[in-house]
Amino acid sequence: MLLLASMAGAVYAQPAREPVTLAGQLQMQQFPVAQIFLFLFLMLGPVKIIAPFAAITRGANTALTWRIAARATLFASAALVVAALVGQSQLNSYGIPVPVLALAGGIILFLVALIPILQQFAPHDTHPAATGGVAAAPSLKVAMSPLAFPTIVTPYGIATLVVLLALAPDRHGQLMIGAIMAAIMALNFLAMIATRYILPLLGVVLPIVGAVLGVIQVALGLLVIQNSLKAMGIG
Repeated sequence: MLLLASMAGAVYAQPAREPVTLAGQLQMQQFPVAQIFLFLFLMLGPVKIIAPFAAITRGANTALTWRIAARATLFASAALVVAALVGQSQLNSYGIPVPVLALAGGIILFLVALIPILQQFAPHDTHPAATGGVAAAPSLKVAMSPLAFPTIVTPYGIATLVVLLALAPDRHGQLMIGAIMAAIMALNFLAMIATRYILPLLGVVLPIVGAVLGVIQVALGLLVIQNSLKAMGIG
């Protein structure tokens, strides 16, 4: 969590920016705190982590499970710090208008949300090939990959974070986003260490929750696209 605090501090240390406009007139609509939390929760939160974490740590004892969860959380937090700093630096270097960046982020958000929904209608292989192998025993190496990357920190999650930081109207807004990210990383850690206890109870609930959140994600992606187009004077 200290890493995310440093992210907020680093962003805070950047010079104050004027409200980002396009053609000096049209400003991007700011999102309320609850909506920002929902954006980041969908992209980087625990719902998509529980099932993969259970599979990755199958056979691990409690101590090893805790260590894997802790390291994965630290690695993921460090990646988000780097992404935030690099993203802001690149925006300043290339002079990308925020509405254009937000439009790209909205399109990514929309397309990523469509993938699991469309997969429900894809034909399924009724005769899956047998793997014939034995799953490797879990170790601390899985904390980095595939757990921290790409299970917790996804490319579209990074894109969402960079866009939201760019849309923040001031330093206070950037610090708020850093605090939200710290809270989500804490939720991820708690979900991981509780996975073996809650997964049996969530076996039926998770697919339903995932479907509902997928529809919400599609709607949020369209909302970002709509706001971006308005900011560019289109529609």
